[in-house]
Amino acid sequence: MDPLETNRTYWNALATVHGQDAYYDSAGLIAGGSSLGSDEEAALREAVGDVAGLDAIHIQCHIAHDSISMARRGARVTGVDLSPAALAKARDLAERSGVELELVEANSSALPAQLHGRFDLAYATIGVLCWIGDLDGWMRSAHAVLRPGGRLLLLDIHPLYLSIGSLDPLELDFPYADDGPRRFDMDGSYADRDAKLEATASVEYGHSLGEIVTAAIRAGLRVEALHEHLDCERDPRGELLAREDDGRYRLRIGGERLPVLYTLIASRP
Repeated sequence: MDPLETNRTYWNALATVHGQDAYYDSAGLIAGGSSLGSDEEAALREAVGDVAGLDAIHIQCHIAHDSISMARRGARVTGVDLSPAALAKARDLAERSGVELELVEANSSALPAQLHGRFDLAYATIGVLCWIGDLDGWMRSAHAVLRPGGRLLLLDIHPLYLSIGSLDPLELDFPYADDGPRRFDMDGSYADRDAKLEATASVEYGHSLGEIVTAAIRAGLRVEALHEHLDCERDPRGELLAREDDGRYRLRIGGERLPVLYTLIASRP
């Protein structure tokens, strides 16, 4: 099975177990809550300010919690994902939340022409590019769906943090930069470590920060900001970091803090 189909099957399996856990609080979302944490809120404020009235595309939306949260604020949101099971759950959640979403099944590295030139905001967060073999294609697609002046907001796990497999002892088990596909086979989920999945095989890719920014520039995007974050509201890897007294998570090695997330903001000229 090729990597795209392997990951489609894997994310179909994840979609069946996500939404009934503390990570994806679907009940709270349906009741009127927002899935946007402080890191997402800060990134949105910098990228576009208020999303009300904007046409936004949520790339790799999964079960669309952030899509629903932005739609509640007055954005016209299109969610795109490769997993039909995730989109089916997203559709049900949107209906139960009382919001309208356009949902499209598509490969995010080759977004269809029907989406091109339609959006003020292309939004993608968190755990995005590690699933992408064609990074240049992903950035070209992000460029293509934006109107002139539209902005890409990518908030993702920092490549350095992705490369760490264990803190004690310190071990690296994932490439910092692209060296081709890495295949994994494991049960459980970042949202629920004890989840039993119907499919456990996946394919992931390393991308350095330099490769990511360069791909954006090659695609014709104008990079406006790149932030590396030394703390985050929620550990995007699940349980690798310890929550500190102020409620934030930090990656500390030898007493020094290292980045856990990054935000890339870029525009289509």
